Amino acid sequence: MVDKSDVPMPVKGPALVGVVQGQRAAVVRRAAVLAVGLGVDLVCVHVDVSTYEETLPNGSKILLPIDSDGDFSYVERTAEEIQTNLSEALTGCRVAWSFRTVAGEPARALSDVADTIGASMIVVGTREPGVVHALEEVLVGSVAVHLAHHQHRPVLIVPLDPRPFE
Repeated sequence: MVDKSDVPMPVKGPALVGVVQGQRAAVVRRAAVLAVGLGVDLVCVHVDVSTYEETLPNGSKILLPIDSDGDFSYVERTAEEIQTNLSEALTGCRVAWSFRTVAGEPARALSDVADTIGASMIVVGTREPGVVHALEEVLVGSVAVHLAHHQHRPVLIVPLDPRPFE
């Protein structure tokens, strides 16, 4: 008897890729190649940890700064910069893509968006090498590891600084 959970199902949902300011294009390009190969769209998601989301009475959602006294214009500037970088990175790729910024803790926010859009997979990059990034991972944790342990969909982790085995 065939276990129906072993029967491959066609991929329908878009590929979701987590993007950050200054991220290497390799992550988005790898996600685009996969999306094209699977015949799905690509949804690029930036999680802004300095904001929170509020639902308005009409059901629409807006991002608001955690620090209400701070300069909030950086959120729009960051989104514009990321979108410009995505446009450059995806030039020539035959993939339909979109971009959105959401608020919250990165792993949870990416997971929530993936659930909302019915993503077929989540693609993230590893952290940049260096002491500062290693310390950040110790303090905040790894988004990639959290997703890999808490997702029911595949998570692809694209290495940014691959090192050969010795």
